[in-house]
Amino acid sequence: MTSSPVAAPTPVPVEVEGGTLATFRYGAPEAPPERTVLAVHGITASSRAWPAVARALPDDWSLVAVDLRGRGASRDLPGPTGLARHADDLSHVAAHLDPEETGGLVLLGHSMGAYAALLLVDDDATPYRRLVLVDGGVPLPVPDGVDHDELLQATLGPALARLSQTYEDAEAYVDFFRAHPALGPHWSADVETYVRYDALETADGVRSRAVEEAVRADGRDLLVLGEELDEAMGRLSVPTTLLVAPLGMFGEAPGLLPPAAVELYDEALDVLTVETVEDANHYTILFDPAAVARVAAAVSAD
Repeated sequence: MTSSPVAAPTPVPVEVEGGTLATFRYGAPEAPPERTVLAVHGITASSRAWPAVARALPDDWSLVAVDLRGRGASRDLPGPTGLARHADDLSHVAAHLDPEETGGLVLLGHSMGAYAALLLVDDDATPYRRLVLVDGGVPLPVPDGVDHDELLQATLGPALARLSQTYEDAEAYVDFFRAHPALGPHWSADVETYVRYDALETADGVRSRAVEEAVRADGRDLLVLGEELDEAMGRLSVPTTLLVAPLGMFGEAPGLLPPAAVELYDEALDVLTVETVEDANHYTILFDPAAVARVAAAVSAD
């Protein structure tokens, strides 16, 4: 898979509790709210997950991508984190992008970002035009009696291990991702930009910009807030598209979202449209050209 990198985004700093949230605009600089999408990345990702989607949008659209608290250029914002804190931060970004509260903004979230976007729609008095959930948003099943920390370790173990490691240099960090079964075979300029942005130079070598404590806190929320997320899904009133990757975090079936739960929401919610993005895994759904076209189409649908 190959692609040309999109032009560097323009910083759009937004004041939130405790400091400034790093936010970046791709595409049309003067796009009105009804041609603007607020994009929210996954649990260990950053704003650089979105260039391919930004490039696939119509020329008169703008994609505004955040670095969530504890990630990317927002890594030094104080905690605590958690889905509610992210939703609150996002409400400040939305108010900055749509100060008149026209209700024109589209919300787009991938993985954990989909859950944060869902809570924003549920909690924020500001109306939104559309919600697009990319391989996320559906509450994850948690067996009765299971230890949440043990389940988190089992689910995010490899990602958590990466956050605690120091690499010799940026090239070693890139090589780590090149060996990842869900990314390596699908390497592109966009993937490399995403990885290099996450590489933080320190006195001891290179580490991920994602703060391990923040990731653990957010991951725990995904496991313990199932009832709250289910209720938020049930209250959806804006047109919502759920894009499902049939392949998971290691590039193999099954995907992240349980099919039975996806089917249940699809049948119960009139505002929800569910689409499977064939051949996509949890990561390539944001990088593969065919998958990206599906995401962009869902965002810009009339």
